Amino acid sequence: MIELINHIPAAPEVALLIGTCAIMIADLYVADEGRRASFIAAQLLLAVCALLTLFVMSQAPQGRYYLFNGLFVADALANLLKLVCYVSVSVALVYSRSYLQERGLLRSEFLTLLLFSLLGMMVLISANSFLTVYLGLELMSLCLYAMVALNRDSAASTEAAMKYFVLGALSSGLLLYGMSMIYGATGTLTLTEVAQHVTRQAASGADRSFLVFGLVFVVAGLAFKIGVVPFHMWIPDVYHGASTPVTLVISSGPKIAAFAMAVRLLVNGLPALAPDWQQMLALLAILSIALGNITAIAQSNLKRMLAYSAIAHMGFMLLGLLSGYVGGNWLNRTDAYAGAVFYMVIYTVMTVGAFGMLIYLSHAGFECENLDDMKGLNRRHPWYAFLMLLIMFSLAGIPPTAGFYAKLVVFQAAVAAGHVWLAVAAVLLSLVGAFYYLRVVKLMYFDEPVAPSTVRPQAVGRLVISANGLFLLILGVLPHRLMEICAATFPVLR
Repeated sequence: MIELINHIPAAPEVALLIGTCAIMIADLYVADEGRRASFIAAQLLLAVCALLTLFVMSQAPQGRYYLFNGLFVADALANLLKLVCYVSVSVALVYSRSYLQERGLLRSEFLTLLLFSLLGMMVLISANSFLTVYLGLELMSLCLYAMVALNRDSAASTEAAMKYFVLGALSSGLLLYGMSMIYGATGTLTLTEVAQHVTRQAASGADRSFLVFGLVFVVAGLAFKIGVVPFHMWIPDVYHGASTPVTLVISSGPKIAAFAMAVRLLVNGLPALAPDWQQMLALLAILSIALGNITAIAQSNLKRMLAYSAIAHMGFMLLGLLSGYVGGNWLNRTDAYAGAVFYMVIYTVMTVGAFGMLIYLSHAGFECENLDDMKGLNRRHPWYAFLMLLIMFSLAGIPPTAGFYAKLVVFQAAVAAGHVWLAVAAVLLSLVGAFYYLRVVKLMYFDEPVAPSTVRPQAVGRLVISANGLFLLILGVLPHRLMEICAATFPVLR
């Protein structure tokens, strides 16, 4: 009984695993092609997982639990990011059901792979060992590879899946090689113990070349999973080739999990090497912001434009992640990491809303993917045009939307850390990036319609997409409560 109580922090993962297996088996006997019962069961399962996570949070809001001999950690950061993942997956299900049903893609594989990929995200978010990191990463990634290839009749989807699989395997190999080198230098797989060993080595003045060499491979693997330059080459092709619901999934929850992996490995596992990995992240950040924003201008396909936008946004997030350690101390860590967490939460809301609108503007025989498809949207569907305007303004960082405040807090963290040149360059490049977001607004409000567009979401879909857009406006005006929650989740260094 005591052992069971001690493992309550892992209850959401256990519930999700059991529930997903049950849904997978029950779906074999579902005759309804719409799979209404399966979708309702999945939503209820996500609600149960969210309630269990909230219960864990209520037991010790600022506490940290280590389970399974240190392999698993449950803390405020993990709980918040898991809740964001639940919401993103739940919204993805709401947005995707009609789209998949119209195209004959509504099969049990989509639901099962989505829930198992969520399980991988949760394991990755709570990883406290190199073993758990790799286990969660591969569970999540393998499910995503299969989801991209789910449309077997599409050559573009098959090609995107192969590219994603090959490059993903390469990045996993880089990450595994780097972790094995760090294990060889420290003699342990547990991140808390790795941090202690590395700190002692740094204090003793021992040679750190082997550790730094391993760190380079770890950062390279992380950069691929986050999707930053120069490890970004898979993102435009995968975003474009996958069906829009799968692109929505890839652009939201997995980014949260990859961010958590970066925090666990770098901030929790290798704090003594912060001067080294901060320099690497600074280079990745500025290259990503520059290439992402400049290349997106030349895109005529909305999904590819949002792909390059994602590259730029991950660069902005890195500004917060690299600003916690300043001049030999961690006094800036609360503001920096809270800003990074806040940015990831807001980015998830923005990208889910953007791809949700593309799903609802598509219908059987027509895919809303090109810029011209947005022309004259305000004349046909003024409310949805307004929601898309809020999403584009937020992505561009224009007040009073949440995207503006998200960029503001990471810029402030970078300036406080002394990276003034980096913050100035990022501001200038974000002005460049505003062009292609505002171009979408111009097409919606000032151009004549050229493509048929019928927005036909069900009542729940209309409510969710409306809440999605308005949430960005509300958080832009009243961001402080969410910022306080994010500040309470920054990783405690021990």
